[in-house]
Amino acid sequence: MKTILTFSLALVLPALLFSQTDLTAYVDPFIGTSNYGATHPGAVVPCGMVSVVPFNVSGKQNKYEKDSQWLSNPYWKDNSFLTGFSHVNLSGVGCPDLGVLLLMPTTGNLDVNPRAYGSTYQDETAHPGYFSTYLEKHKIKAELTATTRTGLSRYTFPAGQSHILLNLGLGLTNESGASVRIVSDTEIEGYKLVGTFCYTPGTERQVFFVARFSKPAKAYGVWKKQPQLHGVEDQWYPHSGKYRLYGQFTQTLAGDSIGVYFSYETRDQEEIMVKMGVSYVSIENARQNLDTEQPGFNFEAVRKNAVNSWNEQLGRIQVEGGTKEDKVKFYTALYHTLLHPNIFQDVNGEYPEMGNFKTGKITTGNRYTVFSLWDTYRNVHSFLSLVYPERQQEMITSLLDMYKESGWLPKWELLGRETNVMVGDPAIPVIVDSYLRGIRGFDVNFAYEAMKKGATTLEGNKLRPGIRDYIEKGYIPIDGKDKVWGSLSTTLEYNIADWNLAQMAKTLGKTDDYNLFYQRSLSYKKFYEPSFSILRPLMADGSFITEFDPEFGKNFEAVPGYVEGTAWQYTFFTPHDMPGRIALAGGEKPFVAQLQKTFDDSLFSMINEPDITYPYLFNYVKGEEWRTQKAVRNSIDTYFTTQPSGIPGNDDTGTLSAWLLFSMMGFYPDCPGNMNYSLSSPVFERIKISLDPAFFPGKELVIETKGSGKYIQKITWNGSRQKSYFFPHGELIKGGKMVFELKE
Repeated sequence: MKTILTFSLALVLPALLFSQTDLTAYVDPFIGTSNYGATHPGAVVPCGMVSVVPFNVSGKQNKYEKDSQWLSNPYWKDNSFLTGFSHVNLSGVGCPDLGVLLLMPTTGNLDVNPRAYGSTYQDETAHPGYFSTYLEKHKIKAELTATTRTGLSRYTFPAGQSHILLNLGLGLTNESGASVRIVSDTEIEGYKLVGTFCYTPGTERQVFFVARFSKPAKAYGVWKKQPQLHGVEDQWYPHSGKYRLYGQFTQTLAGDSIGVYFSYETRDQEEIMVKMGVSYVSIENARQNLDTEQPGFNFEAVRKNAVNSWNEQLGRIQVEGGTKEDKVKFYTALYHTLLHPNIFQDVNGEYPEMGNFKTGKITTGNRYTVFSLWDTYRNVHSFLSLVYPERQQEMITSLLDMYKESGWLPKWELLGRETNVMVGDPAIPVIVDSYLRGIRGFDVNFAYEAMKKGATTLEGNKLRPGIRDYIEKGYIPIDGKDKVWGSLSTTLEYNIADWNLAQMAKTLGKTDDYNLFYQRSLSYKKFYEPSFSILRPLMADGSFITEFDPEFGKNFEAVPGYVEGTAWQYTFFTPHDMPGRIALAGGEKPFVAQLQKTFDDSLFSMINEPDITYPYLFNYVKGEEWRTQKAVRNSIDTYFTTQPSGIPGNDDTGTLSAWLLFSMMGFYPDCPGNMNYSLSSPVFERIKISLDPAFFPGKELVIETKGSGKYIQKITWNGSRQKSYFFPHGELIKGGKMVFELKE
C-alpha cells in the first residue's frame, strides 16, 4: 500500500500546477494499430502492469492471423474478428509475447472453440483508460478499464443464456502451459506461462491471476482442447470434436489450451462485471492487488481514476496553436511514451528478481520492467529525464538493481528475464545520459563499476559478444572469433556506449579510463570506405567484405555486417563524433551532399533507429541548418498522421513517439550523453513544460514561435539572441522562454 501512495503522490503533486483541460481528448489510441506500429487501443493507466486489450489476431476471418511473423501485438485495426480481451500486453514491440488471460462474453449454447464463439464487432471507442465495442454475434456491449495491477470489464448482455469464458490457451506468447482453479461461483485463480520472447529460450515466467465476477454463476466448469486422434469421429467429443468440457465437480485443471466457463441466465441489458488482478510473484499477491486496487465493482469510479491519472501525466506538457491534428499526434505520442516500461512490483512491494528465482521487495518508489533499451536509449530516456525525472530516477534504480541481482546490466529485459534481443551495450548510455541530465539519486560509483564490467570483461561476457576482437582490433570482423550479429552495427553500438562511459569517467576524474574509452569510441573510422563514402564491414585480415551493395538490407533481409538496416542507415550512425565523421567524408561540402542524398534518394528510413537522428545532422555544418528544419518538418508531415497507420513502423516502446514529441517541440537529443539539444522549428505557437523542482532549478520551460513556416529566422533565450543551433540542457532546466521567429 505504501508503494501505491508514493507513486500517486509523485503524479498528483505536479498536476496541481496544470489547467483542468481534458488532454485525453487529444489522444487517439488507434494511431499505430496498423502499418506494423504494433500499438494497441486497450485500457491502461500510465506504466500499468495490466492493460485490457481487444484480441483480434486469431481466426480465419481476419486479414492477418496470429501466426503471421509480423503480428507482435494483440490487436490489428484491419482485422474484424474478436476472440477476447487480453490482460497483459506489450505495445510497439517487434516480437510476439504476452497477450494472454483472455476474457470473452458469449451468448447462446455454450461453445468454447474460439473460432466458433469469436465475433465481428462494431462501434469501437478508445480513450486513455477506456475501451468499448459491440459484439455483433452475441449482441453484447463490452467495456474495459484498468488500474495499475488490475483490469475491469463490464458486459451488457441480452436476455437468455449467457457465458463468460477465460481462455488460457489463446495468446501471443510462444508458451502454452497454464493452471486454473475455480474457487467459488464468483472467483477463479491460476497462472499462465509466458515467455520465449523473440523465440529466445530461458525467458519463461508465470503470470498469476485472480478473477472475480459480480454475479454468481448458474453453472461453471473448465475445458481442455483435445489432441488430434486419428480414426476417431468428431462426435466422440462435444463442440466440434476439439474440446472436452469438465462439469461442476472438476474445479482444477492444468495443461495446455485450457479454460474456464461461467454460465448465466441474463435479463435484457443486464450488466455483469469481471475484475482481474495480476501478479508475477504469486496468486496470493494477485489477490492482494485486486483487493487493494479494486475492493468493489465500481466501473465508473475506476474509469474516472484512470482518466485522471492520464491527465495528470499528459499535463506536464501543454501546447497551444497548431491544428487539432497536430495536437492529436502530439498527445497520442506522449501517451505512447508512457506505456512502457511498466511497474513490476505488487502492492506489497514484491517482484521477481532479475535472472534468478528469488523474490525481491522494495519499500519506496517503483520497480520497472520491459526495457527495450536498444530502441529507447536513443531518446525515450532523455525525454523522461526532462519531463518525468522522478520516473526516470526509479528506472535507473531498477537497472542497477538488476545488476545486483544478476551480475550484469540488462540489454532487453522483459519481466525480470534477459532476452538478449538486439545488439550493443545500451544500458550504459541510458545511465550516463540520465546522470548528466540531473538524475543523481543513485550510487554513481556503483553504476560505473557495473558499466565498466560489461566494457572490459573478456571471458563469459553476457553483454558484449565479440569483445575480444573489438578490443584487439578496434572492430568486430565478420569472420571474427565469436559469432556476432551485425559485426559493423555492433561495433558502432559499442562505440557509442564507450563514448558515454568515457564521459562518466571524465566526470568522476578517472583520466586513464576516459582516454581508454574515448579512443575506443573512435574505431568506427576503420570501416570507412572512400569509393562508396560509407561504412563497410571488414574481415579479420582488415580487408573489406566483397560482393557489396550499400542498399542490401533495405527490405530487412539479413545482410552480413548490419543489424536490420542498410549501409546507408548506418553510415552516419556516429552521433558521438560528428566532427570526426565530417572530416572522414572529406569536409563539410561532401558530407552535406552525401547526407542529403539519403533523403533525396529515399535511403533514409524513419522506422530504423540508427538513422532517426539523420534529419538533425545538418546542424553540424554552419549555413546548412535550414536542411535540418526542412528534413525534420517533412518527416513529421510524411511519416506521422492521425490514422491507424500514423506511426511508420514499430513504435518500439515509444521510441518513434519520443522522436515526434521532441521534433514537434523544436529540439532533439541527437546523441545520448551529449548535453546539447539540436534545434529545429517547433510546430506549435506555444509549448509549456513544467519542470520538477525536486530535480531542476527552473519552474517551467516555455517555447514560443512567431510567424509561420518551417525555417528559422531568429532564436532568442530569455531575450538574448542565440546564434547556435545547439542549446545546452543545463540552461534549459533553469527555466525560461525560448522564442523562434519563423519564415516560409
